[in-house]
Amino acid sequence: MAELKKGSRVTGDDRGKLAAELKQRYEGGESIRVLAETSGRSYGFVHRILSESGTTLRGRGGATRKRAEGA
Repeated sequence: MAELKKGSRVTGDDRGKLAAELKQRYEGGESIRVLAETSGRSYGFVHRILSESGTTLRGRGGATRKRAEGA
């Protein structure tokens, strides 16, 4: 991963490179939380970068409730 100072503004070529790398890792199965932790960036930053790069984001996991019959 590109070495970027924590909290520094990421623009231009650096932003494009970071977006491509994060997109590849996300599409490989890593979660946004893991990407944020390993890159030293916030969840929101990683989410925004992925969205900007055209990545199709996965739905949230976990149990879902089914509608009761007859309701």
